[in-house]
Amino acid sequence: MRIGELARRAGVSTRALRYYEQQGLLSARRSTNGYREYDESDVRLVTEIRSLLTVGFTLEDARPFVDCLRAGNHAGNACPESVEVYRRKLAQIDEQVRTLLHRRAEVEAQLADACPGCVLRTGGTK
Repeated sequence: MRIGELARRAGVSTRALRYYEQQGLLSARRSTNGYREYDESDVRLVTEIRSLLTVGFTLEDARPFVDCLRAGNHAGNACPESVEVYRRKLAQIDEQVRTLLHRRAEVEAQLADACPGCVLRTGGTK
């Protein structure tokens, strides 16, 4: 299939596909007229990349998932390298949550100093 069809089927732009190719996550064969040609399996690769990007992974994070699919596995997360990326990402998220909770406590303390007796409502302000 050509780049336009892959883009349509995977729900991405042709520009994104060219970028994935530039980053080594996607590879295209060239037809005799120079057009990029993709396999059916490339739809799955691009879908996997987009899914990971949507939840906050980087393209570099996506590399083990893509490699896992290219190795013939049924899912990009079927390989130990992919699981390790999940673990690393969860640790990063946990650290971000701790940082946000600390900041929230600081802002809550500042509010209490600025407005004694103000009732703090979860998810809102007074």
